[in-house]
Amino acid sequence: MAFKKTITVFEHQIVRLNEVIDNVIFDEPLLQSLQEYHGVQGVPFYSLGNKSVKFCEYVGVIKIGNTTIEVLPKADRENDKTRWRNMLIDMVKSVGLFKIHAPTSSTLKIKPNSILELYFELFIQQVEHLLNLGLIKKYRKFDSNCSSLKGNMLFAKHIQLNLVHKERFYTRHTSYDYLHTIHRIIYKTLMLLKSINSNQLLQSRIDRTILNFPEQWDVTVTESSFAQIAYNRKSEPYRDAIEIARLLLLNFHPNLNQGNDYLLALMFDMNLLWERFVFVSIKRHIINDHLDYEVTAQRSKFFWKPKQGNRSAIKPDIVIASEKHDETIVIDTKWKNLNGYNPSPDDLRQLYVYHEYYNAKKVALVYPGNFEIVQGTYYKSNQDLSNKECSLIGIEPIPSISHWKDSIGEKISSWMLV
Repeated sequence: MAFKKTITVFEHQIVRLNEVIDNVIFDEPLLQSLQEYHGVQGVPFYSLGNKSVKFCEYVGVIKIGNTTIEVLPKADRENDKTRWRNMLIDMVKSVGLFKIHAPTSSTLKIKPNSILELYFELFIQQVEHLLNLGLIKKYRKFDSNCSSLKGNMLFAKHIQLNLVHKERFYTRHTSYDYLHTIHRIIYKTLMLLKSINSNQLLQSRIDRTILNFPEQWDVTVTESSFAQIAYNRKSEPYRDAIEIARLLLLNFHPNLNQGNDYLLALMFDMNLLWERFVFVSIKRHIINDHLDYEVTAQRSKFFWKPKQGNRSAIKPDIVIASEKHDETIVIDTKWKNLNGYNPSPDDLRQLYVYHEYYNAKKVALVYPGNFEIVQGTYYKSNQDLSNKECSLIGIEPIPSISHWKDSIGEKISSWMLV
């Protein structure tokens, strides 16, 4: 196995050509690979400068050949890479960016060193689980030159191939076996993991899983390949494995710069991850405390209708509503550190619209950060203060993910009930 190199940076960090990070040189081939990937895809993960790359609000892993570029979140002044790596992995596991059911997500056998390794092991565990359950067979039609007559004879092909071999029959017949699209996608993903995995503890499990899985022929996988999969009672257990396979296969780009390198990008918008993490934390806290509120995410309402064309909608991040108390609370999440400054006017205007349109009792902007709740009041058009408030709530990052989720739920619920 080739020697692996890892460069770990934080979001919004600029990396320049020949800069040394974690004893690894950000060299010309790495820069060229990122330039080519950006040029072809127009990716939002980073922007290009003069012999430099500036990473954006996306976090995760970009693997180029034997080099891994890990982009971590950062919401404070600490540059503790191990801490933020663990927090990112725990956040991804907590919010369920795809649905992973027991027994997989709670029984990881290795401590993943990156998001990429987390997904690798989750996929292997899913396939191991499917092998234990028993793989499904499907009917398929295929043509072959057989020694016995079965199915429908294809006379034109039979005469062409068997004019001399009278004992053979070219037929189209049906087989009931393990060779079908779902298994081909899973097998292709297993072979991908075998070629790019660099975790020694996981490699033996990948090899063993490939050995136990029915061999499939290679298939070209596109977005439409996954769209054509129809799940039923028998194939439903495959859904999680296929979701991970989709994530890995569609983000894999081989042969950069006409060389032997490949690029696999597994990146997440930190704003969306933070929004989902806050939502999950609030919902769990309210359910556990049996409060009479319902928590919904991205609940949209129509906002404007043109005479022709489609209507426009507004969609706040989190809406907390109670029929019993006849009140609505709207929360918008922002993954940024205020550093003592006021929110942007656009953010405040957005919350003002939510206040009006949802007839909300309270609205708030939720940031990562260690500061007390700041309550502010909107002005009326005549410059008198109104009774409409918009609060700023800072949630201090805590290394323990369960304690962090608890602190979010407790802080939001205490603010709600004041």
